[in-house]
Amino acid sequence: MEIDLILKITGLGILVGIIHSLLNKFGKEEYAFIVTVVGLIVAFSMVVSLISKLFENLKVIFRL
Repeated sequence: MEIDLILKITGLGILVGIIHSLLNKFGKEEYAFIVTVVGLIVAFSMVVSLISKLFENLKVIFRL
């Protein structure tokens, strides 16, 4: 398993959480929500690329 991907997603989550908290503190809830959604999309794109590699490997293994 790729530990660097887990660490990247964890770092992204911490960064998004801090920015979200700061924006909420300053009364910018809309921007905080947008930052959270963008962080979620970036994390999902990292995971989707890994899942596509998994399916490609499964095709090769089972000769589909």
